[in-house]
Amino acid sequence: MEKLRIVFMGTPDFAVGILDTIYNSQFEIAAVITAPDKPAGRGQKVSVSAVKTYALEKNLPILQPTNLKNEEFLAELASYNANLQIVVAFRMLPEVVWKMPKLGTFNLHASLLPNYRGAAPINWAIINGETETGVTTFFIDDKIDTGAMILNKKIAIDSNENVGQLHDKLMHLGSETVIETLELIEKGNVTTTIQTENSELKTAYKLNKDNCKIDWTKSGIEIYNQIRGLCPYPAAWTYIKDGENEWNVKIYDSKYIEEAHTYSIGTIISGKKEMKIAVANGFIQIESLQFPGKNKMQIHELLNGTQISSEAFVK
Repeated sequence: MEKLRIVFMGTPDFAVGILDTIYNSQFEIAAVITAPDKPAGRGQKVSVSAVKTYALEKNLPILQPTNLKNEEFLAELASYNANLQIVVAFRMLPEVVWKMPKLGTFNLHASLLPNYRGAAPINWAIINGETETGVTTFFIDDKIDTGAMILNKKIAIDSNENVGQLHDKLMHLGSETVIETLELIEKGNVTTTIQTENSELKTAYKLNKDNCKIDWTKSGIEIYNQIRGLCPYPAAWTYIKDGENEWNVKIYDSKYIEEAHTYSIGTIISGKKEMKIAVANGFIQIESLQFPGKNKMQIHELLNGTQISSEAFVK
């Protein structure tokens, strides 16, 4: 049995959950690699990654390279004498980095590979209406999320849960799976499975303004899945048009009501405490949303101070 000495690479909150579990286990973390600090927001205040914040609290050595092939960085990384590297929500590594440790570099990905390779697997599993997902550990190779799989664990997706809730469930499942993977590697008991390739694999495309915009001509359940698959971040959005006014609005929480009606698709029906939008086979009832320059509001808060006319519609 070979004692593990680990370099951990990651950036967002999801990675912090995994890092914390490793830190509180018997395994040794030699150093942490995360994204460089960067200015963010209107004031361009310097923002640090969630992983860096955690590593500072635990007094773990931190590396923040801008160029992963930089010779100074590579020399510093080598100086930690790690025999294993773990990657969770970081970025693509050059071969010189992932091949450095004796026992290799493995990644935790929040999907059941080979499906949902890519940047946003948790979001797309919900957007596409999946009823289960999971996590996979695999050894990194020269492509994105294609390496030999070590372990995968499944979890059910509740029909009403949003991506924030599923994120937290997968973080806990991922923590357990990483520890199991570390135990297998430490004992020399790893067996891997090569990923199969076929034309029907689903991809976790990077989220952008275009694929977060709601297409109201889709079925009610597709729209509902998109809204919950993007809540709380980055949020589905649409334009609300009411007379001369037009707003770019983010929609967070909603319900889908399957019901026959005679309204035109996109028509907004609102009362004192309720707003719903007509879709092909029912209504999307809006529970919370955000207007430009405003905070997120429950729908009754909005309707308490804003009147939506009977001519309003989404587009």
